[in-house]
Amino acid sequence: MNDASATKSKSTSGSKDTVGRLFVLELSGDRIHSMNPDGSDRKVIVTDCHLPDGIVVDVEAGHIYWTNMGVPSLDDGSIERADLDGGNRRVIVPQGITHTPKQIHLEKRSGKLYWCDREGMRVMRANLNGTNVETLVRTGEGEDDSRDATKWCVGITVDPVRGQIYWTQKGPDNAGIGCIFRAGMNLPRGEDAAGRTDIEVLFDDLPEPIDLELDLESRFLYWTDRGNPPAGNTVNRSSIDAPTRNGYGPELVVSDLMEGIGIALDVAGDRMFVTDLGGSVYTAKLDGSEKRPLLFAQGNLSGVAYAEIPTKEK
Repeated sequence: MNDASATKSKSTSGSKDTVGRLFVLELSGDRIHSMNPDGSDRKVIVTDCHLPDGIVVDVEAGHIYWTNMGVPSLDDGSIERADLDGGNRRVIVPQGITHTPKQIHLEKRSGKLYWCDREGMRVMRANLNGTNVETLVRTGEGEDDSRDATKWCVGITVDPVRGQIYWTQKGPDNAGIGCIFRAGMNLPRGEDAAGRTDIEVLFDDLPEPIDLELDLESRFLYWTDRGNPPAGNTVNRSSIDAPTRNGYGPELVVSDLMEGIGIALDVAGDRMFVTDLGGSVYTAKLDGSEKRPLLFAQGNLSGVAYAEIPTKEK
């Protein structure tokens, strides 16, 4: 493992240098790691989480947000926020509001957090301070429905340009009936979360689609997929503008994961970062080439986020 410092690059504003930083969630240790993009300078910045699953970075505000799944039978999931170094930690969505929050997405322009609630069978959003919690999609209700994995909402990403959300419903283990859906960011007028009519199925019959990321420049959707090889335990991508269900299938770009979960894109750097439950962090180019491990056997890893952090001016 390389112990070189993180590569510096110019920010989009050109006024400050930035340094790349990875934030990785460890389920087995209930903690959050921060590290350079090559895996060096790894440090624990948050401890005593409650089965953390999804993480995002608000560079401008200097915050990280993450979800705590909690114990599904107890309905005790929550969402927390802290500074980039783990300080000033606070709960913004307390227990009892979201059941089992999974992947989370920051949509900075509208000031919203979007996340999927697995056993809650919902796609949800709230303001950045946790107020105004809304349910955008509801796939089921009640204890019986919550045992049906086809109704579990897991991964999420947002296209603010087209005003659309994307999410996964993974289905049972190795069942090959997972789906990726798309709908508007806002409920259609006069409709509710359980009966909205604008939901589109992008892909079905997938092994177990988990987390999503969207490259808005190339208009490619990326996702991790668990389940058995060859289609499972992979990273896949597809154009979101092509007629994907009419002869254009997903492109498999990374394989041989050990229960893949988290994915983060560094579009400017032409690279992705992927985590799996086997405790590995991988990096590869966006086309899947030059895959290599950064970390191995580091507990059970879930969510990952990448950000360019401004360095202090001298």
